[in-house]
Amino acid sequence: MDIAISKNGVPIRMTTERWQHITIGHPDLADYYYEILETIENPEIIFEGSYDAKIAIKKFQERDSKFVIVVYKEINASDGFGVTAYFSTKIQEFKNKKLLWKYQN
Repeated sequence: MDIAISKNGVPIRMTTERWQHITIGHPDLADYYYEILETIENPEIIFEGSYDAKIAIKKFQERDSKFVIVVYKEINASDGFGVTAYFSTKIQEFKNKKLLWKYQN
């Protein structure tokens, strides 16, 4: 199990069970474990998800035009966990979601 620190400073656990869930449902992510953790720690944008989840999004140059999407939950100030992750070519699918955080250069 590894931990990524969210933009709110919350440790987000990536458990073996969650990683298996992600890679079974999205086998194309099997080689992108560290990119998923990186997306939680250094996203380009974070939207509000369903049921208090957060949706972190980051584009990696080596993935062509695909974005890494990571859904995670912050249970409290000292604990959280990864829910799921996937690749997407469309960031527009989140246009109706509430923007929580955006990278500023």
